Amino acid sequence: MGLDRPDRVAIIGGGCGAITTAFELSRPEHRGRYDITVYQLGWRLGGKGASGRGVSGRIEEHGLHFWLGFYDNAFRLLRECYAELAEDPGNFDVADWRKSFLSEVDIGLFAQSPRHGWYNWSACFPPQDGLPGDPLPPSGLFSLSHYIGRAINLLRTLLQSIDGRRRGPPSADPGPPTGRGPLGVASLAGDVERIRSAIRGLLGDAASASAAVLVEALAVLQAGLTTLPSPLAGPLTRLAEWIADQARRWLEKNLIAEQRFQHVWEVVDLVLAVVVGTVRFGLLTHPRGLEAIDDYECREWLRLNGASERSVRSPFVRGLYDLALAYEDGDPDRPGLAAGQALRGSLRMFFGYRGALFWRMRAGMGDVVFAPLYEVLRRRGVKFEFFHRLTNVRLAPPESLSPGQRPFVAALEFDVQADIKAAGGFAPLIEVNTRPCWPSVPDYSQLVDGDGLAAAGRDFECHWDTRRVRTKTLEVMKDFDFVVLGVSIGVIPYVCREILARDARWRRMVERVKTVATQSFQIWLNTSLEDLGWNGPPYVGSAFAKPFDTWCDMAHAIPEEAWTRPPKTVIYFCGVLSDPSAPPADRDVGYPERRKQEVRQNAIAYLRQQAPHLWPGAYDARGEFRWDLLMDGGPSAADPRQPRCDVSRFATQYWRANVNPSDRYVLALPGSLQHRISPLDLSYDNLTIAGDWTDCGFNEGCVEAAVMSGMLAAHAIAGVPRLDEIVGYDHP
Repeated sequence: MGLDRPDRVAIIGGGCGAITTAFELSRPEHRGRYDITVYQLGWRLGGKGASGRGVSGRIEEHGLHFWLGFYDNAFRLLRECYAELAEDPGNFDVADWRKSFLSEVDIGLFAQSPRHGWYNWSACFPPQDGLPGDPLPPSGLFSLSHYIGRAINLLRTLLQSIDGRRRGPPSADPGPPTGRGPLGVASLAGDVERIRSAIRGLLGDAASASAAVLVEALAVLQAGLTTLPSPLAGPLTRLAEWIADQARRWLEKNLIAEQRFQHVWEVVDLVLAVVVGTVRFGLLTHPRGLEAIDDYECREWLRLNGASERSVRSPFVRGLYDLALAYEDGDPDRPGLAAGQALRGSLRMFFGYRGALFWRMRAGMGDVVFAPLYEVLRRRGVKFEFFHRLTNVRLAPPESLSPGQRPFVAALEFDVQADIKAAGGFAPLIEVNTRPCWPSVPDYSQLVDGDGLAAAGRDFECHWDTRRVRTKTLEVMKDFDFVVLGVSIGVIPYVCREILARDARWRRMVERVKTVATQSFQIWLNTSLEDLGWNGPPYVGSAFAKPFDTWCDMAHAIPEEAWTRPPKTVIYFCGVLSDPSAPPADRDVGYPERRKQEVRQNAIAYLRQQAPHLWPGAYDARGEFRWDLLMDGGPSAADPRQPRCDVSRFATQYWRANVNPSDRYVLALPGSLQHRISPLDLSYDNLTIAGDWTDCGFNEGCVEAAVMSGMLAAHAIAGVPRLDEIVGYDHP
């Protein structure tokens, strides 16, 4: 653009994708090349990851947020943010990033037994070398061959442990083939003829395979996979199928009758299906990698590759769907997850994590992530225009374009929701226990006619509350040069009408890349879960009863709040929320409140009917939930008598219905991912997109996907970061 001034970049939205783009474009290395302004609805950043502080400094989240140990791009960005703040903290109380995250090695899944009802099964995943965000080792950590190698090692470990369970504990990892087995496979790697001979020997043996033979056969398979592409593709497929058949027979004989090992059986069965499917579909050498199977539904693909019906309905698979909120239209009877992305997410989660499997934030995501990022960006000179609702992305008229000229954004139209009193703009943060945080409601004293806006009940984050004080139009070359559209895909139909009218690709994307509404609630208790009968660790639990199938004890967050008399714990619950049969009208301002009251009733019913399976001590002799356990964050919080001990006391807790188009979770449905558009798409001369709904390499609704997308958007504008600096692509 202009040679005598910085290029002006208008970033729309304040979620992870948009803020990542701002972070990358405002790096000191650019030397002020970009003049960046972020335009944000309402008063806070965060998008679906926004959080606020309510009464008694309570952390109030959109849902249950945690980071996974393979979020290398996201952790690297946040670690750089914290390091930059530490160099010059000023008035911002900043600590090492490790003090804002809690590593979690346990995961809990729930299953139902006809005799015993709900019961939990937990597993501990040991810490792995390094930390997320560290430079990647040269071992191909994110390659599909690495994942499958780890999966085969897991199978060998499980088979050895089952075979020797009465002879003492197994080793943690069988390691590479020893050569001491019947096939002598230690030196097979790369030797096509010896591998072919070993396969013939295995397939020609009519006897049922023992555990030792299966372990060695898996080693042969692992050695053979390293030779691909080669003439061994067919024999390796037959070997994988033979191993699966023999292993399942051996498991049926040795394991299925023992109830305590049923989950091990299910894990082995599922991993066998993954290994067989990877070999059968040629994914290790396919030019599209895992994307080659994204038209299959995950359970369908597992069944095609031999997984039993019991396994595909096991807690492991249900937990995968629950954590991905993978239910079309919020209907529990319509699970949907593209097989390739499901496999990518699972393999990366279990075999690609560093440090710990899960990382829980010690405070709200708004506090731990978006407040530090906001402060760094503000210090770098990024400007923030809060209370700006985008209403239209206006394209240049087609007749104004020169031959061969690409379409471009000519103007951005906004509704200004409120005017700011101070010339320096809106100051959004408050302080709770020395930590800068976002409030759950805006500071009306900073707004022109703030008292009137508060009295009118303005909901600045509500899609259906379209009240405004004025409009604003930004023009290309006058107010901006580049546009980063960082809103959620649920918002696109309302702000990109001209693009949708002209562009069939965008129409297909909006039609096929669907979103789902979610619901959540939080309760603060005056006693610990252990005292109420819970006998497990405070892990992230999933695959539990609908509608709140995922929950977590978040006691570690209590010290970050500002209670006069602190609770013993707080528990977060979340799940999908079914869509109504007909969408709400455009002006149906009461719709969000009706859905919120629906969530309230769902939460009360859940506590009465489902939670007894978790905490038997939370119920009185009549079987009613003990509402006196709930802590009120208001004026009565210091009163040990805690009045209102019936169900009405639930009104003192926190719940929400995430039904705004910007709040809905993005799904990875089969057959939909090919319709996503990349931030690197060049269809529009001065427009790029950012968010977890774009084609970014990890096409699922999560922080890592949004950060990868934001980095790609920055590359589309500035050519940096380099594409090889965005880690996590697992094509062959």
